Amino acid sequence: MRVLITAGPTREPIDSVRFITNASSGQMGLALAEAASQAGCDTTLLLGPVNPQFRTAAAEHAHVVPFTTVEDLRDKLTRLFPRHDALIMAAAVGDFRVEQVSERKIRRVNGPVHLTLVPTEDVLAGVAATKRDDQFIVSFAVEDGSPDESQARARRELAAKNADFVVVNTPDAMSSPRSLACILSADEVLLRWGVRPKKIIAAAIVRLLCKVSQKQRAEKAKPHAG
Repeated sequence: MRVLITAGPTREPIDSVRFITNASSGQMGLALAEAASQAGCDTTLLLGPVNPQFRTAAAEHAHVVPFTTVEDLRDKLTRLFPRHDALIMAAAVGDFRVEQVSERKIRRVNGPVHLTLVPTEDVLAGVAATKRDDQFIVSFAVEDGSPDESQARARRELAAKNADFVVVNTPDAMSSPRSLACILSADEVLLRWGVRPKKIIAAAIVRLLCKVSQKQRAEKAKPHAG
C-alpha cells in the first residue's frame, strides 16, 4: 500500500522575518511514518517546519517532502495524492493567513501594528474532492468540547471533507508525545477515547488502513456472476 502522510505545522509570513504558526511538533507524523514503514507500506511524508531531529528520524522510515505554507502544502498534496492509496492528514494546517504581507521587516519604532487575518483555503476538502473509489482518507480534528460534542463536530467534518475516518484529539496533543483521542468512521467508534502514546495511535491508524485495503482487494478478487 502506498501511503501519503502530512504532519507538522504550516507557517504564514507576516513580513520578511516573522510568521504565524501553531504548536504542532510533527511527532504524530513521525509515529505514523514509522508505523507505516513497519507495516511494509511505501510511505511519503509531507512534513512542515519542525525540529530538524524529527525530520532526520522521519527520513529513516519515509520519503520526506518539506512544505511551509498552506499553499505550498496544497500544491504538493495535489501532485502526490493521485499516486497513493491512502492519505493520513495529520498536519496542523493553519486556519488563517495575514492579508497583507510586508516585503520588508516591520520596525518596532514605527509603533503598533494591526494585522488582518483572513481564512486559508480548506486544503483537505479540495484534495478529497478528487478522491477515487480505491483511495482512503484519514482526517484529524482538534476539538475542545465534551466527547459527545467533539464526536458530532468531527463526524460533520468527516462528511463535509469526503474522508473515510477521523482521528479526534484535544489541543493538549500539540507538542506532546501522548494524546487523548478516539478514531471514528461515519457510524462507528473504531478506537474509544483514551490517553495513549502517539505511537500506539499511529499503529492503530495504519492497521485500520491495511484492513480496509485488504478487504477492498479481496472484494475485487471475487469472481463476478455471469
